[in-house]
Formats: sequence, structure tokens, C-alpha cells
Amino acid sequence: MIKNLYETHLQVKNLNTSIEFYNKLGLELSLLIEDRRIAFFYIGKERQLLGLWEVPDGNEVSRRHFAFGTDLDLLKKSIDWLKERGIEPVKTFGKEPIEPIVHSWMPAAAIYFNDPDGNELEFIAWLPDEPHNLGYAIYLSEWNEMIETRKAVELTGNEN
Repeated sequence: MIKNLYETHLQVKNLNTSIEFYNKLGLELSLLIEDRRIAFFYIGKERQLLGLWEVPDGNEVSRRHFAFGTDLDLLKKSIDWLKERGIEPVKTFGKEPIEPIVHSWMPAAAIYFNDPDGNELEFIAWLPDEPHNLGYAIYLSEWNEMIETRKAVELTGNEN
């Protein structure tokens, strides 16, 4: 029945600041309803939607998390790409944002960062390997080394 995520919505304190932030990420503003303080952005070829809803003055933003899908080659460049736009990647799962981390149970590589309201955002890319649920996150370089070692052991049958 479900084929994709059609839309998701976030609360924001300042709609104009958030529009500027999501424009930096390369999203296309598709609709701005100024009198209701709502903006919608298209995401990807499927035209999925991200809705931003400004909360009234004095109200707190209900923070959320969501991930933008990307491919691995782009993800590997994402730390510099974000920094060029004035967006700082954040530490996650105890790992500094020096390279993508791997969710081994999927497996997928990811980088995390926050929007101006503290919503936790993620760039994520599927990896071509089989899942190996390690129970913790590792850096992509460590994952690649682990996969290469496993492949070498499978080929040679020698663990040393």
C-alpha cells in the first residue's frame, strides 16, 4: 500500500529564517501562504513536500527528526557542502562529524545537522553491503575496512 513518504511538516519560530535555511539546502519553495505563515518545499523528482509552519509568538517549537535521502558520492562530500553554506554538522552517536557514520543494521551512511529551530536533520545514503548489526555506529572508513576484511576472509578462508 505505502509507496513513499508524501510529505512531512515542521514547526518553526521564524518562517523567513527557515525559508532561507532550506533554500541553502537546495529545496525549491513551491508555495508560501504569507497570511497563515506556512511554506511548502518540493523535495526530489517525486515532488514530496516539506511543510514549514510558523508557531505563534510565545509558543515553543515541537522539534522533530527526519532524513533527506542522497547517494553515497554526494554524502561523502556533504560535510564540506554544509559548511560552505554556513551549516555545521553535529556530533551524533558519540562520533564527531569528521566523516559519515554508518547505521550498520541497515546499512546506511549518514551525516547529521540541525535547522535554525533545532530540528535534527540527516543526509542518508544506502550502502551496497549486507547489514551487520554491530549495536553501535562506526565511521564509514571503518565500515569499508570491515567489509573489505570480511570479503578477504571469505575469499581466502583465512582470518589472519
